[in-house]
Amino acid sequence: MRNDFLESIIDTRRCYVIAEAGLNHNGSMEIAKSLIDLAGIAGADAVKFQKRTVDKLAVSKILDADDDRFPEFGKTYREIREHLEFDLEQYHELKAYTEKKGMDFIVTAFDADAVDFLENLGIGIYKLASHSITNLELLEYLAKVGRPVILSTGMAELKEVETAVKIFRRHDVPLVLLHCVSAYPTPLEASNLAMIDVLRQQFGLLVGYSGHELGYLPSIVAVAMGAVVIERHYTLNKQMPGFDHKISLEPDELIAMVRDIRNIEKIRGSGKKQVSETEWITRRKYHVSMVSAEPIPSGTVLNEKMVTYRNPGTGIPAKDADKILCKRAVRDIAADELLSFDMFE
Repeated sequence: MRNDFLESIIDTRRCYVIAEAGLNHNGSMEIAKSLIDLAGIAGADAVKFQKRTVDKLAVSKILDADDDRFPEFGKTYREIREHLEFDLEQYHELKAYTEKKGMDFIVTAFDADAVDFLENLGIGIYKLASHSITNLELLEYLAKVGRPVILSTGMAELKEVETAVKIFRRHDVPLVLLHCVSAYPTPLEASNLAMIDVLRQQFGLLVGYSGHELGYLPSIVAVAMGAVVIERHYTLNKQMPGFDHKISLEPDELIAMVRDIRNIEKIRGSGKKQVSETEWITRRKYHVSMVSAEPIPSGTVLNEKMVTYRNPGTGIPAKDADKILCKRAVRDIAADELLSFDMFE
């Protein structure tokens, strides 16, 4: 069972970036490997593909209907879908290629046969698409496998999310929820990123974001709001034929998004209030310290009327005044002099 990616998110709060190759390989191993190369260059943590058993995808009437959207792939919906499926040998090759580049290989399972296929492949982390959240038969089947699952929650009511969560909890399966809006593309005003907090509070789980917007502004805002996983479709070229290219990030966008996510992690910080090393430079310059408000002859007992507070902050701070007040000066101290402990006994 793969738990280390979950543990790393919990321990470091480093956002786990999934580069969703999906179907954008267009049935070509060469394109698929180029997509994996791009994900590695961008600094993604994982590459994700999709596995369907075409015969179980829809009723025959839909599968065998004429479909002229992508004549390069086929003339019917079935032919198009079959064109986009890799066999087990090809998946083994892609998995090895991805892992050699230091990334996780994740696949979305769309049916029980796909789960069996992926178990033969040796998948460590499963993804479930939003439209599978009400497929309770599939949820139960995958939950019994026992491997970590990332579940998108688009097109679902909160009660339906709750039902799905209960299934995985009953089988003690590590689960991450992704807030998702299943609109392609998703308008900015429909992003509803406040759901990240709602899902986290409602279910007490790690929560991320699967975005379908043009560009990637909501994706990086989601990270700033605490999303610990970001999943985005990407492509070599938006003009390529296929289902998802137009709502995918092009190479420069994917690279820029991952860069911005890593910068946001730095900006967001740890949440611990402390004086940073860079702040100490400014603090020593501008904070106030105890300064003699008048001449203090040797042997004089220091009192509050003899003290004022001025820059720099390298002397005795006000919080430590009681450590020096009522002590006797061991030498003459001029007015407007920065006080120090060694001036008193």
